[in-house]
Amino acid sequence: MYRKHFGLTAHPFRKDLDPADFFPSGAAKELETRLRYLLELRGIGLVTGEAGSGKTSICRKVASSLHSGLYRVFYVPLSTGNVMDMYKTIAWEIGLPVERNRAALFRTIRTEVTRLCFEAKARPILVVDEAHHLRSEILEDLRLLTNYDMDSNDRLTLILVGQAELRRRLSMAVHEALCQRIIVRHHLRGLTRDELTPYLSHLLHLAGCDIPLFEPPALEAIFQATNGLPRKVNLLAHYALNAAALANAKIVTAEHVQAALPEIA
Repeated sequence: MYRKHFGLTAHPFRKDLDPADFFPSGAAKELETRLRYLLELRGIGLVTGEAGSGKTSICRKVASSLHSGLYRVFYVPLSTGNVMDMYKTIAWEIGLPVERNRAALFRTIRTEVTRLCFEAKARPILVVDEAHHLRSEILEDLRLLTNYDMDSNDRLTLILVGQAELRRRLSMAVHEALCQRIIVRHHLRGLTRDELTPYLSHLLHLAGCDIPLFEPPALEAIFQATNGLPRKVNLLAHYALNAAALANAKIVTAEHVQAALPEIA
């Protein structure tokens, strides 16, 4: 409704935003730098953050910037099953036939990783999202999947992406071997207060609007309610714009933000 009211040419908070159009927040740039460092070293990386902090989006941005002839990125979403289920998901993503037993699947995946490295001259990257939901035995098998030549050779880059709980789990003694193999770890924070205004201006510009639509008190109310987490910011700003349009207002006030809060509760 508010698109017509405010003269927008597109939805400002759409999920299919091109990675090249992502807002370059300080936290996002730092994570990108760390991920590129991980890709140079090859090994295991850990990316954590609160729900809605933009972890997956930033990983997607880095992946989209890689040369397809030099890197092969395989993305595995949430898997709450057993080790066999995880191996099947990885095999499907890579395009491998699904073997009937765990050992055969393990060997098939490792053989394909080796082929990509030495025959295709490509660097395989496995991104496992929502990793805080994974069972302990799956986390251990993922570590073993990166072990080549008696742990002297890194061929597969593994990126574990999850919420803050994952950091706590990996600090437990049962995961000590995996924890020691992590060479890059980063906890993603949200937008800072100073970044909120340019963040919303950036998204509105992409949607065809170059004038401020949020009063300073409205911006402060959005930040206080969301702690700068991009997904929450997007939702609250969306409903606040809708509340302003319903009131036939030309700018979003703190009252419109307050009226929108129940929509994201």
